[in-house]
Amino acid sequence: MTSATAGRVRRTTARVRRTGRLRRAALPYLLLLPALLLELLIHLVPMVMGILMSFRQLTQFFIRDWSRAPWTGFDNYELAVDVNRPVGAALLGSFLTTCLFTLLSVGLCWLLGTAAAVFTQESFRGRGILRALFLVPYALPVYAAVITWAFMFQRDNGLVNHVVHDQLGLGGGEHTFWLLGDNSFWALLTVSVWKGWPFAFLIVTAALQNIPGELYEAAALDGAGIWQQIRRITLPSVGAVNQVLILVLFLWTFNDFNTPFVLFGKAAPEAADLISIHIYQASFVTWNFGTGSAMSVLLLLFLLLVTAVYLFFTTRGRRNADA
Repeated sequence: MTSATAGRVRRTTARVRRTGRLRRAALPYLLLLPALLLELLIHLVPMVMGILMSFRQLTQFFIRDWSRAPWTGFDNYELAVDVNRPVGAALLGSFLTTCLFTLLSVGLCWLLGTAAAVFTQESFRGRGILRALFLVPYALPVYAAVITWAFMFQRDNGLVNHVVHDQLGLGGGEHTFWLLGDNSFWALLTVSVWKGWPFAFLIVTAALQNIPGELYEAAALDGAGIWQQIRRITLPSVGAVNQVLILVLFLWTFNDFNTPFVLFGKAAPEAADLISIHIYQASFVTWNFGTGSAMSVLLLLFLLLVTAVYLFFTTRGRRNADA
């Protein structure tokens, strides 16, 4: 074989190897391409359209062709944040209600989930059945579960009033309106915690499997009680998991629309006027889609800001702990 022929063979072999490496490197991206296209169609395109709609005076008169709606600039945003006007004041009240609701719901979900996970960490008879029962609220479809709670909270025929008033004799003989007035907030919170805490239980239970049992045995030999073991071993060991868990619960709860909508319908009581149902009313009940879109964009910016700040502080705290 001449030197020229050998050189051509080497160049061809190198070209084939480079092509094979490029194909192997591109394969993961090609496999992700369908999912990225679906994400673009399902989430990103409606998000961009919503942002564009927020700069227009889009009402029921322009539903047929919303691109003909007058361009208003930032007027919708000014209307939404002006607390001296009815629209802005109502949005602020809904925002504060949602903050309180989210704080209580996330805190109770995490507390109940962690307590149940720690309780079922040790092996005992019937632990598997108990764990399965704990996960039932999370496994049920949201609509079926919330509709069941709506029947239970009915004033005259509901199970809650039957147990509280008729069986236990609490609160006097008059039945309580659970889905009206101030009680609606606590009814909504009850449903949210009931269907949310099994997720925290599932995540914390999975995290506890990675803690070596020798740590607890050594702590017990050193005289540490159950509460000291939880404080010094359990909680620090699942700290990274809890950081992600709390963030996910916060985003899910703050954006929750299904629960209040199924429980109260289109018009939630003022005490349970979460921002998700408030934006729905501003858009699909009053037919002011421009203002509703502006509220949605403001909600998105708020959640992005909270997430960024939360991740910044949690990441910095983890780095300081590792150092």
